[in-house]
Amino acid sequence: MSHIDYALYESPVGYALFKVVHQQDAVGLKLKETQAAVNDLAKFGKMVKLANFSPFRGHVEALENINLVTEGIVSDYLKSVLELNLPQTSGKKSKVVLGVSEKNLAGAIKGIFPGLECETADTSDIVGDVIRGIRLHADKLLGGLKYGDVEKAGLGMGHAYSRAKVKFSVTRNDNHIIQASATIDFQDKGVNQFFMRVREWYGWHFPELIKIVSDNYTYCKLVLAIGDKKSLNDDKLHDIALLVGEDGEKAQAIIDAAKVSMGLDISAADLEIVHGFAEAVVKQADNRKSTSAYLEKKMSDIAPNLQTLIGTPVAARLISHAGSLTNLSKYPASTLQILGAEKALFRALKSKSNTPKYGLIYHSSFIGKAGPKNKGRISRYLANKCSMASRIDNFSEEPSTRFGEALKQQVEDRLEFYATGKKPAKNADVMKGVMDIIDDGDDAGSDEEMADAPEPETKKSKKDKKDKKEKKEKKEKKRKRDEEEAAPVKEADGEKKKKKKRKSKAADDE
Repeated sequence: MSHIDYALYESPVGYALFKVVHQQDAVGLKLKETQAAVNDLAKFGKMVKLANFSPFRGHVEALENINLVTEGIVSDYLKSVLELNLPQTSGKKSKVVLGVSEKNLAGAIKGIFPGLECETADTSDIVGDVIRGIRLHADKLLGGLKYGDVEKAGLGMGHAYSRAKVKFSVTRNDNHIIQASATIDFQDKGVNQFFMRVREWYGWHFPELIKIVSDNYTYCKLVLAIGDKKSLNDDKLHDIALLVGEDGEKAQAIIDAAKVSMGLDISAADLEIVHGFAEAVVKQADNRKSTSAYLEKKMSDIAPNLQTLIGTPVAARLISHAGSLTNLSKYPASTLQILGAEKALFRALKSKSNTPKYGLIYHSSFIGKAGPKNKGRISRYLANKCSMASRIDNFSEEPSTRFGEALKQQVEDRLEFYATGKKPAKNADVMKGVMDIIDDGDDAGSDEEMADAPEPETKKSKKDKKDKKEKKEKKEKKRKRDEEEAAPVKEADGEKKKKKKRKSKAADDE
């Protein structure tokens, strides 16, 4: 369609409806003179005429209308503006063509007003040029406004609109999960390197301690408690035992090893540096533990089912890699399965070799439990369940761990099926059992009901076997009946063939 009759401009201060008096055709729009005319108010003012301007009554109403416009919904206020100021036509013979900047809003207006034909910048170049000119000269085209009023209103509206979009949400605040997961990964690398440095540094003074205590955190705590090995005696047995988990034998072994240690002596200045470094490492390890506890709490609030199914570290890495829980819930199971193995995937596609079977979900304990032949199968099954859990967490109004527990049990049953051949319960029956628990609100008897969930499957399977047996017997009877009916025909054909053979033999003898 090469022309428009009216143009709708959704400004920050109100709705403006312009009648298009003069417009160029599709070829004329590409001329430099036409493009320059849009920028000149004297020339552009002759192309459009203000038909109606309906200002908003306040910033609250303005924000509400702008939100509806971006969602492609026609507000009651906009509907009344169009009804009062546009010509009423049935649309059978001729339609009024309205230019709209928002594509979704154009479809909604067309659905409400059948006599209107809506055009956007995507379908008509004229709409784009007209809306651009109106936006450029809005201060002077709209009546009763001063220079800069539209710009100031747009700035305030932009702040309010953006603030509403990034508003804090307790249930959807997954950005903290992404940051906490990245922080823990960074802390793990740093703390482990510092642990090794403390062991190597203090090991020159007390090398026997490394063989007795294997845990890095406990080792650093002992470095702070022991200090110079010469000062270690039986009086510190109780303090050492507290650090090694109330293990008196290990504490006594440390004291005995210090008495006969082959390590080098250490000066007070060197010991002070080692002591300060070990103290800093212990603080970092404690900080890492607090961050891990924080991540555990956040995951239980935002993605409890995914956390229950696959564990906090792996679930947090999946959300972090996807960018958000919403993005993760939109991924199909096949994409979630290889999430984190993109380089290996594209390398395999480029070399036309086998694609990877798993990405981040490889760190799940379920993959480790499966046999070598079943790792690919269980990874596909686990990715399917993770996709379901992420969607439940993202779209549920009140997230619960019920589905996560059921999905985890399904994965364990699948592993048992691969190992022993025991048939697991159907997904529909398990989900129905969970929904019954949630609907009834019976938290106390959840274990018993979950255990009873597979029972409908066993009853159904027995009924299916019985039906199959009856069908098989009917087919067998029908086959025998058909054979009996066909038998006389075959015998008659055999007698005819014998007679023909006798006749041909008699003819040969003659």
